[in-house]
Amino acid sequence: MAFQLSPGVLVTERDLTDVVPAVATTAGGFAGHYNWGPVGKVTTVDSEKNLAKTFGTPDANTYLDFFTAANFLGYGNNLQIVRSANASHLNAVACLNATTAAGTGTLIKNSDDYDANSNFFAGSVANTSGLFAAKYPGTWGNSLKISMADGNTWSSWSYKAQFDTAPGTSSWTSDRGGSNDEMHIIVIDEDGRFSGVAGTVVEKHAFVSKANDARKSDGSSAYYKDVLANQSGYVWAIDHPATANLSGTANWGVTASGTAFANLLAEVTGSFGGGALGTPTAGEHQTAFSEFAQDGLYDVSLLPLGAHASATITHVVNNVCEIRKDCVAFFSPELSDVQNQSSTSTATTNVTGFRSTVNLNSSYAVMDSGWKYQYDRYNDVYRWVPLNGDVAGLCARTDFVADPWFSPAGYNRGVIKNVVKLAFSPTQTDRDNLYKSGVNPVVSFPGQGTVLFGDKTQLTKPSAFDRINVRRLFIVLEKAIATAAKYQLFEFNDAFTRAQFRNLVEPFLRDVQGRRGITDFKVVCDETNNTGEVIDRNEFVADIFIKPARSINFITLNFVATRTGISFEEVGA
Repeated sequence: MAFQLSPGVLVTERDLTDVVPAVATTAGGFAGHYNWGPVGKVTTVDSEKNLAKTFGTPDANTYLDFFTAANFLGYGNNLQIVRSANASHLNAVACLNATTAAGTGTLIKNSDDYDANSNFFAGSVANTSGLFAAKYPGTWGNSLKISMADGNTWSSWSYKAQFDTAPGTSSWTSDRGGSNDEMHIIVIDEDGRFSGVAGTVVEKHAFVSKANDARKSDGSSAYYKDVLANQSGYVWAIDHPATANLSGTANWGVTASGTAFANLLAEVTGSFGGGALGTPTAGEHQTAFSEFAQDGLYDVSLLPLGAHASATITHVVNNVCEIRKDCVAFFSPELSDVQNQSSTSTATTNVTGFRSTVNLNSSYAVMDSGWKYQYDRYNDVYRWVPLNGDVAGLCARTDFVADPWFSPAGYNRGVIKNVVKLAFSPTQTDRDNLYKSGVNPVVSFPGQGTVLFGDKTQLTKPSAFDRINVRRLFIVLEKAIATAAKYQLFEFNDAFTRAQFRNLVEPFLRDVQGRRGITDFKVVCDETNNTGEVIDRNEFVADIFIKPARSINFITLNFVATRTGISFEEVGA
């Protein structure tokens, strides 16, 4: 409080309304192989429809990762995806030297890569790939076609009918003494890969400018490079036309002031080509998953791992989940472990063998027992897909219908969607053997659906944390309380601050207790654990004791038959 030097009234206020905040628990994270979409950049999708729009529909090369993500989104609405790729991935390109021939494909991973690398827009025809690049790597870009025309080529332009009026000089450029800056650009799905109908116009960009400082009436950039970068879902501009294709010296991409922009000698129309789709290695998938290790950037709680091999599973658990301490990975055995086995016991042996190969001892990992057969409506075929996307999705759905500390297993919250059949539906004996190994059985019960029938983590020692609900309970508690506790930093470690912290945490824990997450708790934050030595080290200590609620895994029903003349009170005694 400031000291007053003369009489007066000083008004101050102090905020004592701090609370423990709610934290996200339903967000998923996934890295995979897709036909389209940004590479190496975390992108959020909220539905299967947006998944298909952003990363392309599946084919024989990409269906495993597509449907793992889609299955998760069948239960939740927040999945952050990183597209894996390698040097074999290439963006399709078009309009080399203003002809219809496509150049050699180039690799532009995402918008950050495009913005950071000036070679993608040299402005001096130094980029020999062409004038335009498909927005993302892969063969899908080869389906596109692009055309542009200015005032000089408008009258003979093939796509003139798609626009109302001819381009000319924008008000921005005219006001600055320039001329001839406007163009129209059109993007066509020539082969029908995106739209399903060949020749469909997918984008029209009217009255874009050759001037790099041009602005629209709303203040946004009208420069054609910026318009395509910010608004197009399909293409980037990577170079200006060469002087040979213009009416004068190439001066596109300069400021509007006093510039008479060179006109095109003919319309620029070109089909895209050179796009290629490589196959990411396990290491490249691991690199993509490693994006989620940055807990300060990406808030994820559930990481389905698709059909990735044991090395990738181990990498994600050890280098993402165990580092962050606030998310859980979900994985399945390999398809060969469970498909077309001579007996269910053989499948059980294979599954437990895979669990031994992965060799985890972590409460931040969950394993299920297999794969499901589901319909691929995009290709009118049936596909085998690992179940971990569904199991992670069940956790997300549990958060919506109950709380994270409820088990996602069982008939109430553990019913799995879109199952034609299971590759392996374990019997009771199989389930016993799987559960002893920390594998959660997924079982098809006649007339009752397909159900997740276990809630164990991969922690091998007997502990409360060998259950999914307890691990997720502590993730919520630790994450929420830690978020609130950071506001105690740089305060004094005195009785007032310690009481303030207790008053912050205890109501939150009472609320969790009232919602059946814990049975009892105790918060110790006083002079007993904040001794003079602790205070002198500029530290602050709080001990929070929790009795977690436990899920029922075993039910015993005792039925007792008695003679007619027996009193139930006597039997009960």
